[in-house]
Amino acid sequence: MITFKTLRWKNFLSTGNNWSEIDLKKNKTTLVVGQNGAGKSTMLDALSFALFGKAHRNISKNQLVNTINNKNTVVEVSFNALGSDFRIVRGIKPNVFEIWKGETMINQSSHAKEYQKILEQNILKLNHKSFHQIVVLGSSSFIPFMQLSSMNRRDVIEDLLDINVFSKMNSILREKTSLLKDQVKDVTHQHAVTSTKIDAQRKYIKDIKAINKEQKEEKLKLISDFQDEIKTLHGKNEELSDSIQSQLPNADVERGQRETKIKELEAYKTKFNTEAKKLVKDIQFFENNDICPTCDQAITEETKETRVLEGKSRAKELQSGIGKADEGLREAQEALSSALNIIDQCRGYQSDLAANNKSIAQFQSSIDRTQDEISKLDTNVDMDQAVQELDDLTFDSNNFVEEKLALSEQLNYNIIMSTMLKDTGIKTKIVKQYLPVINQLCNQYLEILDFYVSFNLDEAFQETIRSRFRDAFSYDSFSEGEKQRIDLALLFTWRMIAKMKNSVATNLLILDETFDSSLDHEGVDNLMKIIYTLGDETNIFVISHKRELLDDKFENRLEIVKDKNFSRIT
Repeated sequence: MITFKTLRWKNFLSTGNNWSEIDLKKNKTTLVVGQNGAGKSTMLDALSFALFGKAHRNISKNQLVNTINNKNTVVEVSFNALGSDFRIVRGIKPNVFEIWKGETMINQSSHAKEYQKILEQNILKLNHKSFHQIVVLGSSSFIPFMQLSSMNRRDVIEDLLDINVFSKMNSILREKTSLLKDQVKDVTHQHAVTSTKIDAQRKYIKDIKAINKEQKEEKLKLISDFQDEIKTLHGKNEELSDSIQSQLPNADVERGQRETKIKELEAYKTKFNTEAKKLVKDIQFFENNDICPTCDQAITEETKETRVLEGKSRAKELQSGIGKADEGLREAQEALSSALNIIDQCRGYQSDLAANNKSIAQFQSSIDRTQDEISKLDTNVDMDQAVQELDDLTFDSNNFVEEKLALSEQLNYNIIMSTMLKDTGIKTKIVKQYLPVINQLCNQYLEILDFYVSFNLDEAFQETIRSRFRDAFSYDSFSEGEKQRIDLALLFTWRMIAKMKNSVATNLLILDETFDSSLDHEGVDNLMKIIYTLGDETNIFVISHKRELLDDKFENRLEIVKDKNFSRIT
């Protein structure tokens, strides 16, 4: 239960910089009176702003600041809840929002909305809408229960019956269910991947087992073919080696001899040509000169003739020598060319020999590789490893199946629990249990208010109202005065249910101009009957213009006056 103690404010709406304070627990009944516009409903707006950060009436936050001082708006409310004393401080210009538990301020959240959620969910246990259904009945900006939407009606009753915890549980369960679905999806994927690996491993083992004797013989035949090729190449290499050994040495000797002979003949030929040129020059000299240019002596014809004849004779000998040298050169070059051809042919044999040796090495490598494959077939090491890998994959697959079954089972439980926690589940069953009590209490209060109808709320919180003649009506079918009686009956019903549940029960009840609107004198007397029946722990504040009608009916009276544009309490 929430027990409100004090409420105070300053620079709030029409109040000035001096504190206005009300003891909310001092008297059972308090009448709040004043002229229109004096600020009678300010206490309602201050209480609502302190608890929920917004006024009771439709007033924006900036409009709550006193327009004259225009700063330092502060509202404080103290109360006891959950066995502890609390104090809420909320201000504008500067913005302030503090929750004090005893002498210690509760750590503020980084976001004001989260801090407000702590206040509503963990301390007050009710929200703005439910607060005004239980604590306040006013004529301005107040929406009676019957004028709320079905969803908002459900919110109010869930707060009253303290079953909104099921909605929170359902929200948490939805998050867990979403995580479970992701886990099931992940495990299913891992199981599918493992199953694919198992199929591939089984095929691999089957392929290994399929390597039989015939395949081994094929490999042996392949080795035999390689060996035949090597044998053939070795035979060719022997022939090539024989050819090289038999021809290359003689060809090298022949090449050396012929190259030496050619050099000698070319030297003789050069010598003969030089001597021939000299002879030609001497012959031309004797033929063309009569006097020796060296000694200036005359050359006789006999001498000249002798020398010319000797020169021509020698020239013929040289010409014959040159011819023989040319013939020897031609023979030597032909022999050299033949020797070089034999040498080139032997080099080709050597190249073929190297290529054959390379092929022999490749064939031998293929033989070694094939023998290794045969050895693996014989030892079957891969088979043992493959079987072990298959066992490991099967073990993992079984674990995934068990994990998926466990997760699926938990997911099914969550779906069942979610169904139970929905509005149509366990909450509906609880509401069904309380609906007869709610309807009974409401009808009792309607009788006290001299409104003899049968009021009934169903599970969807839709009303059925029947007159004594069993005619069916809706809330909107009645006059404003009759609607006022229904609203009052529901207000006291909600307070009684809250007291029974001890969920959002409170000592405070504020009626804002309820007596001034649509109630006649008889309705006022009947309402006072209900007020008098409320326990001593209830503190009732009635805001009204009808001072002369109500003054003697209340223990205490607060009068709100306006002095120099500032409201104050007298």
